[in-house]
Amino acid sequence: MSTFSMLAAEGEDINPLLPETYDIVWSVVCIAIIGVIFYKYVIPRLIKVLDERTDKIEGGLQRAEAAQEEAQLTLQQYQQQLADARLEAARIREDARAQGQQILAQMRAEAQAESDRIVAAGQSQLEAQRQQILTELRAEVGRTAVDLAEKIIGQSVSDEAKQAASIDQFLSELDQSNVGIGVGR
Repeated sequence: MSTFSMLAAEGEDINPLLPETYDIVWSVVCIAIIGVIFYKYVIPRLIKVLDERTDKIEGGLQRAEAAQEEAQLTLQQYQQQLADARLEAARIREDARAQGQQILAQMRAEAQAESDRIVAAGQSQLEAQRQQILTELRAEVGRTAVDLAEKIIGQSVSDEAKQAASIDQFLSELDQSNVGIGVGR
């Protein structure tokens, strides 16, 4: 017979919800053994796993922060290098512009000097030609004057000294009359 039926036979009032004392004792012993096993083995492992997970999360956060700081530092370095490169490019452009202006000024000066040299050479050549033409013209005018004088006088003017003096006098009078008129030089 069961305990319930024995107690019922004895006439005691039995509460069906309340277990027997030996059941409570064995249940407490089992719970204590399970509690000790959990306390000794399961909880330390669980704490270890949770600590590892916490370390991983914190380490991951620290690594992410470090990576973010490194990325920020790299970005700042890149921006600084970019700014430096822009400044260098502006300086190079300005140097090139200044060199270009200097080259243009030098070329203009050389062109002006060459132009002045060509004009001076042309003027000296014109002056030489003018002198040559004047010399030829004086000789021709002298011969013509001697021929005219011989025709007017009717005799030969053979004295060269007189002839040269007459030619020079005639040419100087001619030069003076040309200066008065505005012809010549």
